[in-house]
Amino acid sequence: MKTNYEIRYAAHPQDAKSYDTARIRRDFLIEKVFAADEVNMVYSMYDRMVVGGAMPVHESLKLEAIDPLKAPYFLTRREIGIFNVGGKGYVKVGNDTYELDYKEALYLGCGDREVIFESLDAQHPAKFYFNSVTAHKNYPDKKVTKADAIVAEMGSLEGSNHRNINKMLVSQVLPTCQLQMGMTELQTGSVWNTMPAHVHSRRMEAYFYFECPDDQAICHFMGEVDETRHVWMKNEQAVLSPEWSIHSAAATHNYTFIWGMGGENQDYGDQDFSLITDLK
Repeated sequence: MKTNYEIRYAAHPQDAKSYDTARIRRDFLIEKVFAADEVNMVYSMYDRMVVGGAMPVHESLKLEAIDPLKAPYFLTRREIGIFNVGGKGYVKVGNDTYELDYKEALYLGCGDREVIFESLDAQHPAKFYFNSVTAHKNYPDKKVTKADAIVAEMGSLEGSNHRNINKMLVSQVLPTCQLQMGMTELQTGSVWNTMPAHVHSRRMEAYFYFECPDDQAICHFMGEVDETRHVWMKNEQAVLSPEWSIHSAAATHNYTFIWGMGGENQDYGDQDFSLITDLK
């Protein structure tokens, strides 16, 4: 197995205004989430969130305590949310084993124990996407499926944003320290997410886009309301969203995305909305 990681530092919104395309992509876009028999992750200085992916094919993959954590185990001072976006697989946590099928999720609280990722079938490997943030208290591990989720149907086909928001690893479903995660599925014919756009200055967010055909693309919007920027993305890529930035997207095809938040406030409704007509 191989573990790759990089550190991404935080940017002041005034500085970000001067970034060109290459700099925006370098600082915010995570192009390689999955690679066979690798664990890839980004350690972000935005609320110390770690965003990554593990794709076990021919071997088991260990979630290693990378150097920036300065800890004996990855979960020593962290909680993590894991979504499987591939074939059926297993997450071994200490003496426990959790089976995750497509679009099923797992929450793991902080505490010293190993985490191992495995696939059931190497021809259809599991793809474990994860977000992790710091935690001051241990909460019970729990598997969460779409049947357990709080589902909010929003938008309309006329507005090109008919979608189901599956709130899965959120405080209304299970206790966490600060991590909140869910999955939004856009209906056929809809391409816009998180519109009208908003910011939440008490927490950052990461978006992971999937179920977008390989010959199509997603245009993710970020930046301040009065000076937005865009990032063109491909299927199974992720993007960091600072606390001062909007986070929205349109694509050339409908898609699904996983959102994860970490920060001061767990309240899902803690948002400052902007009018669509105010975006610049």
